[in-house]
Amino acid sequence: MTRPTPFIFAASAAFCSTLFVPATSGQEGLLTQYEAVSDLHLQNPPPEDWLMWRRTYDLSGHSPLTQISRANAANLALAWQAPLSQGGNMTTPLVHDGVMFIADTGNRLLALDARSGEQLWAYVHESENFDGRRIGVALHGDNVIVPHNDMTMVALNVRTGAVEWTQTIDTPVKDVTGGYYALRSAPVIADGVIVQGVTATAVPQGGFIFGLDLETGAELWRFYTVARPDTPGGETWNDLTLEERSGGSVWIPGSYDADLDLIFFGTAPTYDTAPLLPDLNIAGVSNDALYTNTTLALRPATGELVWHYQHIENDQWDLDWVYERQISELPINGENRKVIFTAGKMALYDVLDAGTGQYLDSLDTGIQNMIAAIDPVTGKKSLESFAIPNAEQGHLLCPYLLGGRNWQSGAYNTASKMLYLPLSEVCMMGGPLGGESSLLSSGVTLDPQPRVDSDGNFGRLQAIDMNDQQLGWTQRYKTPPATAALSTAGDVIFTGFLDQSFKAIDATTGDTLWETALGHLPSSFPITYAVDGVQYVAIIRGQPSRFIGSLYGIIGNFMSENGESLATPSTDPAILVYALQ
Repeated sequence: MTRPTPFIFAASAAFCSTLFVPATSGQEGLLTQYEAVSDLHLQNPPPEDWLMWRRTYDLSGHSPLTQISRANAANLALAWQAPLSQGGNMTTPLVHDGVMFIADTGNRLLALDARSGEQLWAYVHESENFDGRRIGVALHGDNVIVPHNDMTMVALNVRTGAVEWTQTIDTPVKDVTGGYYALRSAPVIADGVIVQGVTATAVPQGGFIFGLDLETGAELWRFYTVARPDTPGGETWNDLTLEERSGGSVWIPGSYDADLDLIFFGTAPTYDTAPLLPDLNIAGVSNDALYTNTTLALRPATGELVWHYQHIENDQWDLDWVYERQISELPINGENRKVIFTAGKMALYDVLDAGTGQYLDSLDTGIQNMIAAIDPVTGKKSLESFAIPNAEQGHLLCPYLLGGRNWQSGAYNTASKMLYLPLSEVCMMGGPLGGESSLLSSGVTLDPQPRVDSDGNFGRLQAIDMNDQQLGWTQRYKTPPATAALSTAGDVIFTGFLDQSFKAIDATTGDTLWETALGHLPSSFPITYAVDGVQYVAIIRGQPSRFIGSLYGIIGNFMSENGESLATPSTDPAILVYALQ
């Protein structure tokens, strides 16, 4: 198998200057009528708005809008589009009172008329750090809260784009040669606090989560996601010093339950896997590596850890459990329980009690072949013998390190309790140890391979009935989904694909109702909203993240071996917005 050739996107200049573009006179009324976003708005968003990353605190990615439905989705047409900057990204537009906010690449924040795409104002953060791969921003009061990858948080006035406050986040390690800190995640406003996760890639001491004051940006607390040697969990790092520990990045936003007053985050593993591979046989010392691959339940006002659950310890394959923690009430053994469900790259769901972290159940979508057994009481996962790295031979392991699922979030219809998850059917030849070009310090080989039973379709959209935690319909595609899924009360699912298509899919059958060619790779979180009685659906093209660029190369190589090819992107970055014609 040849090495994948990733799609390379162009990047603009790394140094940006501050820019303010006021609204034209014809647009001032839209900004004047903008109503401040309150805590009540966030807890119960107006149906026409998209106020946070996945619209609601439970991270459902579901809209109650019904104007676009199974019956008429075939009549969708382009309503407007607006140009965006070159560079990798994975952003989520937010919409309130007809105003759209987009964290563009190059440190840009755009405010647009959500009816037409006309620019109201623009802000460019002055930094030598090129901003890309950002998930989004947050709205509260009269401010839009914007994270930047130079570790700066900025609050902008929603009506003018003027800076209200700026806060630079102090990092525990100053020399990060060979690694980096970043604020890729969108902030979460919970209990009056801005809560933000930190990406800490190959940085000693690992990542952290912090809380900021809404009015001033002052830091209120932080929680370190790599356990310190002298704290609970500190004994789980194979006797390594703090400087020898890394990982625990938090680059996906958290969910929040106001009744429990808990915010839930997931964490990534570490790339420095070699020191964690052996069992040292020292009493009181393990190689579990808390708090990697863990659900953390924190008090948003203080950062207090209320409970944690590690989904898989000592991950030697970079198969993160960092993704969305969705919240719902589900029947569990005949009793309604408020639960969290989440799946890592194995596309294997764990269901936990939201109040206590008690393990309740697991659901396997059939992507992975690495787990031999799951303890029905604790949820502890036992690996197949061939899924333990060794120096002698390699094995076909599923999924590939990019995951059966990745940041492309599932959408959850809170009324029907149906979940829709974008999946990739790609495996890897894992091992033996000792390679020089491995992502992981163990040197384990990680070469992408098709599944043994591959029929040339590498993408899947999987429906899951969370009422009984059983798989529903399955639709398979030549190329994997390249965006999150979006669910609507009109029984339509929207998803973008690696073949540069954007599809409307029947939520009850999985059949394609409508599709359009984007002309470039999608790599974002699609949304739907309404203004003046018109429902719109928005998708961003042409800002492929590193993940999408790599997947493009892998799938393109697989297809070329069958005499097929992936289309080359042919258009510029833009946000495209559709409505019924």
